[in-house]
Amino acid sequence: MEGVQAWVSKHKLGTIGGIWAAAVGGSFAANNRSSTPALKPSLRLIHARMHAQAITLAVLSGAAIYHHFHDQMEANRQPIGGLTGR
Repeated sequence: MEGVQAWVSKHKLGTIGGIWAAAVGGSFAANNRSSTPALKPSLRLIHARMHAQAITLAVLSGAAIYHHFHDQMEANRQPIGGLTGR
């Protein structure tokens, strides 16, 4: 799991772009399988893009929360005043 976290940390934009592309593809596929064949392909693509944007915002919000608490935990681990306990 640490290897995945390290890779994601190093390739943030690529990860977000990959999640966005996967969300667009998944949403477009789900909309094509739905029982509303009256929708035009362009409208389905617009809906897929909107769903992907919502998923991307959720992922970005989750990443921001993770980084906030991770930084907070790291700050709590630092010795007060830089003392090393000698």
